[in-house]
Amino acid sequence: MSEKRENVTIAYIGGGSRNWAWTLMTDLALEESMSGCIRLYDINREAAKINETIGNHLTARPEAVGEWNYRAVDTLQDALTGADFVIVSILPGTFEEMRSDVHAPEEYGVYQSVGDTVGPGGFFRAMRTIPMFEEIGLAIKEYAPDAWVINYTNPMTICVKTLYTVFPQIKAVGCCHEVFGTQKLLIKVLKEAGIAEDAKREEIITNVVGINHFTWFTQASYRNVDLMPVYDKFVEKYLETGYIDEENKEWERDTFKFCERVKMDMFKRYGAIAAAGDRHLAEFMPEGYLDDKETVRDWMYSLTTVDWRVNDMKSKIARSKRLASGEEEIELKSSGEEGVAIMKAILGLGNLVTNVNFPNQGQITNLPVNAIVESNAVIGYDSVRPVFAGEVPTDVLPYMNEHVDMQENIVGIVLSKDKRAAKELFLKLPMLKKLSETEKADLFEKMFDGTKAYLDGWK
Repeated sequence: MSEKRENVTIAYIGGGSRNWAWTLMTDLALEESMSGCIRLYDINREAAKINETIGNHLTARPEAVGEWNYRAVDTLQDALTGADFVIVSILPGTFEEMRSDVHAPEEYGVYQSVGDTVGPGGFFRAMRTIPMFEEIGLAIKEYAPDAWVINYTNPMTICVKTLYTVFPQIKAVGCCHEVFGTQKLLIKVLKEAGIAEDAKREEIITNVVGINHFTWFTQASYRNVDLMPVYDKFVEKYLETGYIDEENKEWERDTFKFCERVKMDMFKRYGAIAAAGDRHLAEFMPEGYLDDKETVRDWMYSLTTVDWRVNDMKSKIARSKRLASGEEEIELKSSGEEGVAIMKAILGLGNLVTNVNFPNQGQITNLPVNAIVESNAVIGYDSVRPVFAGEVPTDVLPYMNEHVDMQENIVGIVLSKDKRAAKELFLKLPMLKKLSETEKADLFEKMFDGTKAYLDGWK
């Protein structure tokens, strides 16, 4: 009989989520080695109540093997007390603040394809998010100090950094699926080369170095095949035309699809495989990829507008009501995410090697110690142990350091509510290099005003 962990308690902060929460529910329903309770906490309690209904409906389905009870709760204390795991997936602010994040810089000729991690959009999203994660981190310290925390919220690096800043003993990791997407691309590379028709993502072994959304593979293999030269041939074939298959053929109409040209160009420039989606990668090294809308189109990806996000959320809210009423059902199939696998490993149900965002303990040798980095780790019973990854490629390092410096400094500045220091840091953003100092200062003030509802007490 297989081993099972019962009475597991998961606190879900952002429990009204209409994306990650449904993913977690589905994966838990398919996992028979754990059972227990999920407490859903959200500042939108109605959304949490709807997810309570959806989760319990899902668990009650005959084909669901996971036994879970979903319950919406009123406070962080209610959610956290006695929790074994804490999941955090929140939207920091509203789409109106995000509209300022993404579109105010466009008035100055600065374009962002996502606007949630780096650049001016990522900066101001961080200014809203850090106080929220300060509250969450301190609440975990008080009510669930031994719980393991899994964060999905962006800006990922800064969220995890804030948790460790306010509660240094916290046990937290950040999880992101961008690396998975590049591993799946390498499966297509194998098939294209006639090496393997049915490789699985878990068989693509990669050495991961970098920071979230700016990750790199310095080694990649499949069984006894070195994938670096195989990928090189793939890039030679598709760099100019883009790689278009059934999955991304609608890239001009689907804001999340892209044709890998940014990623392939970075490989030719730097000799390592850039391991995130083109939309994210372009923001870290914008010269040549984000100059204007025509340039973005030439590189065969899209700018994600806030209007698109607003309409997408309306669709998800409508779907949540159909799911809660039973008019529609979630398809019971694995999401491919690893949150449940991470929890299983921490509970002692086998080890897992995967990429996580975690303090640098020397696993990446040329990035600062204790900076939040993304690399592989061995996850086992009550432990996350980073795997030695070596160096960020030398030619990439100057770009990496610019972003690491910003991420390391912004948390303390926001916690101290120091507007002057925040402005000085903002003026150094790599994405703003083409602006004059006056334009940068004007943009800062415009964006500060755009998110001022979250900036009470700033000096």
